[in-house]
Parts: sequence; structure tokens; C-alpha cells
Amino acid sequence: MDFSLTSEQKLFQKTIREFCEKEIKPLSSKIDKEEYFPEKLYKKMGQMGLMGMTVPQEYGGAGIDRVSYMIALEEISRFCGSTGITVEAHNSLGVGHIYEKGTEEQRRTYLPRLLNGEGIAAWALSEPNAGSDAASLQTTAVLEKDEWVLNGTKQFITSGDIALVTTVMAKTDKDQGAKGISAFIIEKGTPGFKVGQLEDKLGLRGSHTAEIILEDCRVPKENLLDTPGNGFIGAMNILDRGRTAIGAMSVGIARGALEDSLEYAKQRQQFGKPIGKNQAIQWMIVDMATQIDAARLLVYRAAFMEDNDIRFTKEAAMAKYYASEIAMNATVKAMQIFGGYGYTKEYPLERYYRDVKLCQIGEGTSEVQKMVIARQLGL
Repeated sequence: MDFSLTSEQKLFQKTIREFCEKEIKPLSSKIDKEEYFPEKLYKKMGQMGLMGMTVPQEYGGAGIDRVSYMIALEEISRFCGSTGITVEAHNSLGVGHIYEKGTEEQRRTYLPRLLNGEGIAAWALSEPNAGSDAASLQTTAVLEKDEWVLNGTKQFITSGDIALVTTVMAKTDKDQGAKGISAFIIEKGTPGFKVGQLEDKLGLRGSHTAEIILEDCRVPKENLLDTPGNGFIGAMNILDRGRTAIGAMSVGIARGALEDSLEYAKQRQQFGKPIGKNQAIQWMIVDMATQIDAARLLVYRAAFMEDNDIRFTKEAAMAKYYASEIAMNATVKAMQIFGGYGYTKEYPLERYYRDVKLCQIGEGTSEVQKMVIARQLGL
């Protein structure tokens, strides 16, 4: 059993880390404080292949393996959770669903513009009354001649207000439950597709989160993604990939808390010595380091299984659940290590703390992950 990265993965990690330190780190505070969406940054990432990481090169993607994708998300999120979640939702959900379930014509039509940084992809499953119980969604799609007519409201949609393309799940057969849900590709500017309220969030404030309102939104028949009734199954498969990615994002934020704590513990002097010489501080840092390593291995395992076409529903849920929980814990410990300074905006600890909470909620809460794991264990 080999736990080491390949030479290609190590080089990729080094390249992304250098890019993040140069391009993302200097913007991270501005992104958070001003809810700033740096379009030029995403175009640069598109040029680097980061906006279509696992999509084959024939469609304009980078064609990297899933473990490398996790490496990239960790590096990006270490400096900016807002950028991390935007890249994750774009790659895993928006682009991922179109590539995995789209026809060749749909791939050729939409992917090139989404992968080169020209536009962002969004993914709309959640609704005001359909969160954890996503199968209870109320948005409808009715076929009228050569068009699908959609009506309903979607909520908490990452990049929903700025997306060039949004994949929307809607019921095409109300009597079939989850088997009556289909997926549709909707382009920005489509009549009847409206952006509602933008969420004023605790954290990840540079990532736009929008309500989407569909009022007699007419979509061409050929914009049905996959076959009628397969939208929910496709969405659950996509969520497996997204959950692993949220695990990588969690590891990145937790690593930021650890690295900042290590540096601070070596420099901060109290009672005539660095606070890192105190066992109480050492043990907090040891717990953080150990748990982060364990979480990263869970993420890599799930990604490795996906790369090798092994079902990874349980492993993705474990990675997301554990990584998000230990990341939340790491930011709490880091703030304690920094003391009063950690509670101020002078240091990024309070941002890590605010940002990481979403990792315990988005793409399935920790409680939902436990339900998934229990089901996979046969309970």
C-alpha cells in the first residue's frame, strides 16, 4: 500500500501552491470583507485548467485524476474558502453533471465556455422546503411541444446570480417521487429565469449564494440532461463527488488554522517563553495535525476509489463528515491558541472559523452523512 503522491501529483501540488500564494492569498481578505468576486482570478484559473480539472482535454479540461483534484481544492481553500467553494461547486456539481450525464452535443456546446474561465456553472437542487429531503422538491417541468416549462424556486445556489449555465432539477412526473425528477440545462438570460434574494452569509462571503425563481421558464427540449426521471439519481451520484471535494476543502481550511497556529505558537511569548513550549498548546496542535492527516487520507481514499471506478458512496460520506467536523474543531482550537487576537480581524482565524461551518452543512449536513453511512453499513 503506497501512501505517497506520484511525481506528477507532487509537481501539480507545488504549482498550485505557488499560484495560490501569489494570486489568492493577497486577495483573500478583500474577497471576504467586500464580498468580492474576482473575475480575473477565475479567468486565470481557467487558463490553468482549474475550472475543468477532471474533464478530459478533448473538451478543454485538464484531464487530471481525482486525487489531484482534491490536492488543488485543499491548496485553494487553505488561503480562501470562498474561492474554494466556488471552484468546488463549479467543478464537482455544475460542470460535473453536464460532463457525466450530458450528450456529446451538450458537452461540446457548454463545456468549452465553462472550462476556460469565461463563465461559471451553477447547480440547483435545494429549495425552501427541500433541503436534506431533496426528493421532496416542488419545482415542476411540463413538456409543451418542443419546450419544457419550469416553475418553482431554488435556494442556496452557489454562483446562482452569476452563472453562465445552471443545471436545475425539477419534477416531470409528480406521481413517481424521486423517480419523477429530471435535470435541465438553463442558460443565463433565458426568459422566466430570475435571480431572487442574495444571501447575507456568516462566512464564505466572497462566494455568491442566490435564490433562483423560475416563472414559466421555457427551455428547449434538447436541454433535458440525461433521460426523464433520471435527474435525482444523477444528482445523488454527483453529490458523492461533491462530498469528497467538500472534505478536501475542509482539510484546506483546517490546514490554514494549523499552520497559522504553529507559527504563532513559536513566536508568541508569555511567562518568558514561547507559548508553544506549554504542553496545553502542544496537545491542541498535535490533535489538529493528527486529525487533519486522518481526514486527508479519507479524502484521498474516496478520490482513489472514484478514479478506479469503485463505488465510493460510503467513503465520500465518511470523508465529508469527518473532515468537516475536525476542521471546525481545528479552527476553534486555533482561536484558543491565538487568544484575544484570534477573536479579532487582525488575523484570519475568525474567517476560517466562519468559513468552515458551511462544510458541516452544504451538500448534505453531518447528520445526513451519518444517515448515508449507516445505510451503506446495512442498518
